[in-house]
Amino acid sequence: MSKLTRSGKLTEVEIKTAMREVRVALLEADVNFLVVKEFVKRVSELATGDAVMQSLTPGQHVIKIVHEELTKLLGEVNEKLTVSSKPPTIYMMVGLQGAGKTTFCGKLAHMLKGQGKRVLLVACDIYRPAAIQQLKVVGKTAGVEVYEEGQKNPVQIVKNAIKHAAKANLDTIIIDTAGRLHINNELMHELTEIKVLAQPHEILLTVDAMTGQDAVNVATEFNQRLDITGILLTKLDGDTRGGAALSIRQVTGKPIKFSGIGEKIGDIEPFHPDRIANRILGMADVLTIIDKAKDALSESEMKAMEQKMLKASFTLEDFLAQFDNMKKMGNMDDILAQLGPLMGGNTKALGKIDDATLARNKAIIQSMTVKERRNPDLLKASRKQRIAAGSGTTIQEVNALLKQFEQSKVMMKNLKNMGKRGMRGLM
Repeated sequence: MSKLTRSGKLTEVEIKTAMREVRVALLEADVNFLVVKEFVKRVSELATGDAVMQSLTPGQHVIKIVHEELTKLLGEVNEKLTVSSKPPTIYMMVGLQGAGKTTFCGKLAHMLKGQGKRVLLVACDIYRPAAIQQLKVVGKTAGVEVYEEGQKNPVQIVKNAIKHAAKANLDTIIIDTAGRLHINNELMHELTEIKVLAQPHEILLTVDAMTGQDAVNVATEFNQRLDITGILLTKLDGDTRGGAALSIRQVTGKPIKFSGIGEKIGDIEPFHPDRIANRILGMADVLTIIDKAKDALSESEMKAMEQKMLKASFTLEDFLAQFDNMKKMGNMDDILAQLGPLMGGNTKALGKIDDATLARNKAIIQSMTVKERRNPDLLKASRKQRIAAGSGTTIQEVNALLKQFEQSKVMMKNLKNMGKRGMRGLM
């Protein structure tokens, strides 16, 4: 697309060349070829319109069209979970073995509990070895009750679980159903029986985003057999850009409601089509990072940090506090990957930021006196030697931390010079 933005006016030949590259990029991202064909056709028609051809910045206009069409393809807005007006609300989780269904049950339960719901997990996967034990483990991590009756009939287990939820005053039930390595009639018959009995408010299909084209076949089959209401995408982190998301949404017509972005219990987020479109196009996903920051920081902490940024009064004590906040936000490699486009892809300038690095940097700052933290200019050779010994690190690692801190101060100064208008633009 960068080639288009340098053009004064676009010709049909240029648009065809650009669309050929879009087609290849989407196919490489495992988007279904029929979806790609229809998408490219639609964008080509819009891109060759008079409004674009006469535009002073036609390249940017084409990029805007591609982004808008991607967002439409993904569903435009995040669709929330259905909540019953008369408790309990029942969510039935379905999917193949290995897609991460049981883990996602725990993530969903943890998220709903955080919203004030009283959640019950129901163990109905009586076939896979240790499936019930796995659900107990994720339930304990999520801090919710798990209902199980061992290897009994799954339909009867669901019936008893609903009665138990009513007695225990629990308002949300999540049923972890059995999966198979492939779709078969025996599996579908059992799931249909559970659906008829439980009358779930949502039937949520868990799909592994990394399975590419096969994810579309799985979603289509489950939708035809059970009439699912929504999709949960797992493993939408790392290098997975979301090609499966495009295909599944278009082929099934059912919304993607949540995505799993890591292995921890809190690594779940609402599926925002516009943000995934940014990600597919290699744009920075700043809004998702802001949401994570809001979860990690209180309103007062955010306002205090904004004032420090404007006044450029950032100290090593603030730097220390930020390490804890960063850990709350989740996997820093994923966050840096989302910020990469804003930094021209140069996230390496920030250095390696993992749990071990954060722990080491915290130890270094905690080995300083309060006076040293507030006035780093005091840190000469002898003090650095003492700090390195106290934190179990080297003088080189102490110097590296101080260099990162100075770079942060330069960034703060630049933000101050930008003023409020510039800061709004940055956000």
